Amino acid sequence: MTDSTTNIGMLARVTGFSADGHRVFFDLRNGNSGWLDQVGDGLRSGDVILISGEGPGQRVERVDASAWPDELWVGVVKIKLDNVTVIEASGRYRQVRTRDGVAYEVGNTVEAGDVQGVVRVLSKEPIKHIELPGIDDEVVNRFRAGGSSDRQLTFAAFGGLGSVVKRAHELIELPLRQHEKLTKIGARAIKGVLFTGPPGTGKTMLARIIAAQAGAAFFEISGPEIFSKWYGQSEELLRRIFDAAAAATEEPAIIFFDEIDSVAAQRDDDAHEASKRVVAQLLTLMDGFDSKGNVVVIAATNRPQDLDVALRRPGRFDWEIQFPLPSMEDRLDILIKTARGLQTLDPLPHNFVAAKTDGWSPADLSAIWTEASLLAVADDRSEIFVEDYIGGFERVERQRKRVGHRPTNAGSAA
Repeated sequence: MTDSTTNIGMLARVTGFSADGHRVFFDLRNGNSGWLDQVGDGLRSGDVILISGEGPGQRVERVDASAWPDELWVGVVKIKLDNVTVIEASGRYRQVRTRDGVAYEVGNTVEAGDVQGVVRVLSKEPIKHIELPGIDDEVVNRFRAGGSSDRQLTFAAFGGLGSVVKRAHELIELPLRQHEKLTKIGARAIKGVLFTGPPGTGKTMLARIIAAQAGAAFFEISGPEIFSKWYGQSEELLRRIFDAAAAATEEPAIIFFDEIDSVAAQRDDDAHEASKRVVAQLLTLMDGFDSKGNVVVIAATNRPQDLDVALRRPGRFDWEIQFPLPSMEDRLDILIKTARGLQTLDPLPHNFVAAKTDGWSPADLSAIWTEASLLAVADDRSEIFVEDYIGGFERVERQRKRVGHRPTNAGSAA
């Protein structure tokens, strides 16, 4: 878990323990999680630790909390006890330790961090996210993505998964470009397409490429974001975004939902009332599409089984494109294409790395180049050498093992 030349370990933050106390669970800075066997006593939830070495020689030591930069967030204090404070932030409750030094009360809007706790009071009154009619054009435009960099995206930049790209071109880009011809034919408009597959397989990137190639306005909605930031007014926000997409008469439009399962989960007796309302609003909006409009809704999820069944009925998300993990040929294509924008000393062993990465997602493969770049810079070079490339692969492979991915099949070179 350390680099053999620089002796750098891995920072983690303890998040919990197994019931018997023998296993420690932790988070990494990149958002991944892992576990290790308890080493000694005295670790507590929230401690920052440095993990170095591997196997029998592995070392775990507690370091100062300042080594883990604390990301600050804003919320409203709901409960304040002598040892713990509960804060509502982004639509969920977060628990921090109550510390001396900052005077605050229940109902205050505060800035806080998971490690530091409350650092200052922003207002004595609770924050109100958006009060109707506060959802105006400026708010809606925050969800409209795309700029000069997006407009330059092409299908050629998407590595691997050729059958997926071809199907997306036929099912989404072509209907957007040839909308008038399809209307004359009398074909039923494609309203919704569901992208399914494991995380990191390129669902969001392909949606952006389709929008760029079709010259479409692109509205991107994160599932957790629409609940957390606009809790209580999500339905109104959705309606305004759909209206904005339909109003773009001079160009086609794509509305993209990322992690739609977090917004439109199956409605049952246990579902939250707000979730039920959002699902109902989304169904109403999709059913209300004007057949003359040129808007397609794309949704991405790695848990299609959790979606409300009503969303999969005809005229809604009744088309699906599955994004599998890349094959050997796909991985080779991804590695070659992602290397094009980097300063490298060729030739690089792409075939070797592609054969060693069975079961890796495109995001995992891209991470190799990040690690390889760091190794090159640490050696005071502006080019990636073969040893950096292999070192980057080994670093990402070790991290995948730490967070519980199954081992790669080193013999899958075929």
